[in-house]
Amino acid sequence: MDKIDRKILDLLQSNSQLSTVEIAETVGLSTTPCWRRIQKLEEAGVIAKRVVLLDRKKLNLGVDVFVAVKTNQHNLNWLEQFASTVSEFPEVVEFYRMAGESDYLLRVVVPDIAAFDRFYKKLLSSAGLSDVSSSFAMEQIKYTTRLPLDYT
Repeated sequence: MDKIDRKILDLLQSNSQLSTVEIAETVGLSTTPCWRRIQKLEEAGVIAKRVVLLDRKKLNLGVDVFVAVKTNQHNLNWLEQFASTVSEFPEVVEFYRMAGESDYLLRVVVPDIAAFDRFYKKLLSSAGLSDVSSSFAMEQIKYTTRLPLDYT
């Protein structure tokens, strides 16, 4: 991956709807070589997907809750079932298996506390959890889907 590939990726991260012509002009290539580079980045899996980002507030989804989960179940079958179940909840927008004090961390997006309470009850009924701790975000200071490209 060279400087031009990184510039292409940077442009696409800021606006995936840019045309190949616009990208090519910005990075100093003609259209066909630029298109080929984008195709190679997609084939290599560097570009995994192109998406649209929505305004959460306009969709009435203004509450972020970080849910730390502990369990006494530490076997592969339980993990697969738990991961499958939690992944089906549309409120869960991020889901991680952790090292440290918690076993799993979920980021849940809901409109209000009542909606979170309904989610919480569904979560509790779905799996054997030993401890669930929730933290409500007061303010989102930084949010980006843009990845740093200096490490490639």
